[in-house]
Amino acid sequence: MRRPRLPARLPLDPYVSALLATVGLAALLPARGPAAAVAEGASSAAVALLFFLYGARLSTREALDGLRHWRLHLTVLACTFLLFPALGLAARALVPALLSQPLYQGLLFLCLVPSTVQSSIAFTSIARGNVPAAICAGSFSSLAGIVLTPLLAGALLGGGSGALSTDALLKIVVQLLLPFLLGQVLRRWVGGFLTRHRKVLGYVDRGSILLVVYAAFSAGMAAGVWHRVGLRSLGALMAVEAALLAVMLLATWYGAARLGFGREDRIAIQFAGSKKSLAAGLPMASVLFGAQASLAVLPLMLFHQMQLMVCAVLARRRARDPLTPDGVQLPGTRVAEVSPRLQHPAPRGR
Repeated sequence: MRRPRLPARLPLDPYVSALLATVGLAALLPARGPAAAVAEGASSAAVALLFFLYGARLSTREALDGLRHWRLHLTVLACTFLLFPALGLAARALVPALLSQPLYQGLLFLCLVPSTVQSSIAFTSIARGNVPAAICAGSFSSLAGIVLTPLLAGALLGGGSGALSTDALLKIVVQLLLPFLLGQVLRRWVGGFLTRHRKVLGYVDRGSILLVVYAAFSAGMAAGVWHRVGLRSLGALMAVEAALLAVMLLATWYGAARLGFGREDRIAIQFAGSKKSLAAGLPMASVLFGAQASLAVLPLMLFHQMQLMVCAVLARRRARDPLTPDGVQLPGTRVAEVSPRLQHPAPRGR
């Protein structure tokens, strides 16, 4: 039995490279004094713009159409907002032996962030899964995360009282919810413009997040939070995140099978239910954590690159599962292990 070959080139996300370069810039030239106030104000405006665009792009009709596959979407939401947080809470046992308290808080925040949309769709498509379900599942997760992520963060990370402060709640409403709702209201007038200029606005999205990262890491440098992170701590964090990703990939794949989902749906559940959104998590962290956001987003940035590399290998392996004459793919079977008649069925009726 042959071992599955790794792809010749593992995907190093160019955007993660840009994020790391931004972190380096903040370390060398952090915004201080009046410049820090300007960076913080620009970051707040960028977060509001991001969530306005999220709201303006979301098609309410498409989202309602996707509700027909409600069992799949509930499964993905349960993985994202129930199973992930439960594993994050269980990782509390690793403090302080493996993880420091600030890094653990970042890890727990990672477990509260919604799923991705673009990469879930891309990997589901490569693996020949249910792409429409992946689109709807990622969209529902992002929409639910606007409300659930801050609430869960307030309950699980919000100090001894376990509740959001009035100031944090006000920031969430002003910077996240109101822009999103405004985008939904104005969608009928601006939706066409956003569709026509999707590529340009993609750069606006990414540039806004880079600005948020620069402001957050500049504040972290000014507060001296990076003196508390060493190579051993980073290595331990990566090992914990690798275990977390492995558990979620196994749980989504085999759990979906136990729930009676077919192969295509299992692929969509696995890729949508095991990943976390960097684009949604970074601006939320800047609102929720303030000067401590730089450490809070570090686990999310590492997990993002890890999930891309692992899921790229997994999607290509799933894509090599052969098809039966009826068009049903045989999971876990290599093309070479199937008889030639199944690989190339003869045309019927001859």
